[in-house]
Amino acid sequence: MIVTRRLIVPALACSLTLATACASHKTKGPEYPGQAMVALLPDPETGNVGKAYVTNSAGRTDLGSARDFTTVSVRTAPAPVSTLSQGDVRALFGDVLAALPPPQRHFTLFFRFDSEELTPESKAMAPEILRAVRERQVPDVLVVGHTDTTGAGTGNFALGLRRANTVRTLLRDSGLDVASIDVISHGETELLVPTGDGIFEARNRRVEITVR
Repeated sequence: MIVTRRLIVPALACSLTLATACASHKTKGPEYPGQAMVALLPDPETGNVGKAYVTNSAGRTDLGSARDFTTVSVRTAPAPVSTLSQGDVRALFGDVLAALPPPQRHFTLFFRFDSEELTPESKAMAPEILRAVRERQVPDVLVVGHTDTTGAGTGNFALGLRRANTVRTLLRDSGLDVASIDVISHGETELLVPTGDGIFEARNRRVEITVR
């Protein structure tokens, strides 16, 4: 049995199992049916590289750098680590990488004190958010409302939810299907700028938007 485990999440492990997948790179790809290539590629969103290992009953090989790869089958131990060129990656895994969804986008919108009114600068970000949503065939938008620590906790939870719904309405009025938008509130529990209780902090009066 071949086992591939990703030890650090910001990494992309790709595998190729057919010898005919890339005729122009026969020395790089699997050499016969049943043999697999496993390659460690940078995370498309962050560029970070994690670690992985490939193991079976005959041995183990660790992958720890960008474009490291090994080949393995049920009959043989994983081969020593080699490194793919950028051209090899495009030739062998180009279709897989092209099929990945666009990376997540994150936006932060700010509000006036004790209000559901966006600052003018934040309101002007609506077109950019919509462009990010329309890049995706099946968009998923999470809108999270936040407050600073002035006022009571229960009231701040409600205020955070009103702020999230304000953004939801703005996106709806700009043409986005509300079925793709989820809204929640964290109130004052997840501060962007840590403060004590009862502190006015404009950067905590915000909505965080994640477009997936």
